[in-house]
Amino acid sequence: MLRPDAPARLDVLVSDSAAPCGVEAFARRLAATAGDRAATRPLGSRLPAERGVLVLNLPVVAWKKRLVEPITAAASARAAGRPVLIVLHEWADLDWKRRASYAPLLPLASAILFSSPEVAAQFAASPQSRLAPRRRGIVPIPPNVILPERLTETALSRLIASERHRGRLVLGHFGSIYPRKQSSQILDLVAALVQRGANPFAVFLGSFVKGQDDVEGDFRARAKALGVEDRIHVSGYIADDADLFAAFAEVDVFAYLFAEGLTSRRGSVLACAMSGRPVVVNAPETAGAFDHHPTYRRLLEEGRLRLVPTHAGLDQVAEAVEAAAVAPRLPGCLDVDGAWRDALAAVDAVMAA
Repeated sequence: MLRPDAPARLDVLVSDSAAPCGVEAFARRLAATAGDRAATRPLGSRLPAERGVLVLNLPVVAWKKRLVEPITAAASARAAGRPVLIVLHEWADLDWKRRASYAPLLPLASAILFSSPEVAAQFAASPQSRLAPRRRGIVPIPPNVILPERLTETALSRLIASERHRGRLVLGHFGSIYPRKQSSQILDLVAALVQRGANPFAVFLGSFVKGQDDVEGDFRARAKALGVEDRIHVSGYIADDADLFAAFAEVDVFAYLFAEGLTSRRGSVLACAMSGRPVVVNAPETAGAFDHHPTYRRLLEEGRLRLVPTHAGLDQVAEAVEAAAVAPRLPGCLDVDGAWRDALAAVDAVMAA
């Protein structure tokens, strides 16, 4: 058992992706937060003979090409007497084949952390749960971007600003675009705003996920069918946080409509709240969804997150967006370092249990 006053060293497995997703960004920033007692180790590399905790975040980037490497790393760590921590960021949203690929990995874990109570419940209800250890916990997912001290105009920020100057209500939506996130619901929201007499323009700050489905084709076909294709812009992946916040600064209000309502694993929502602009999002399905997450609780108390009912109709959401768009801009203040210390504390606590 690890003593709480002597947290273990961490070897955090990462990919070599030049365009990291939220899970990958979490892994890298977690290691940075732990400082000298942590290191990142590329998947497939030889692990050192140290006795620290091997930390593996799932889902892995490019998982079909990485089926064996996580299992090999975990098996090698356990054979050497090292504990293995799995941080599971998603479950029910994953393709069933992806979930099945984790079956050999789960028995090798010493403990599991989940990105939200909802993901923990999804996993507990699945057959694979019987393969996993009972030592489990919830990690409060922090924002994975850094607010720069100064903002500099970019081509994207100027484009968005020009739409605002035309009198348009600029609706922002940050993060990867994929079906389970229901990003296409924002297209329906744009159409609803038009019907209410508003003049919206939606900017999607992110890129389409690549997979078996034609996510981009379906998205653009939906926009055309709704007659809003001239009211949207998709930026693609934005690598630099300064460029991202320059775009955020030109947004009037952000909006999300998740199938399950807002859950604490949504780091993209936290990032938007850092901009000082309000975020309209549908409420969690369950009470106590943010009990473990100090940052989310603070944002709700300060009114930075404006909740609509979980299954609110588009007209109700549109009304909330219109009200939020004219609200005074709040300071873009968020204790990001404190949020990451909370995440690291959750890691240390579950390994000390």
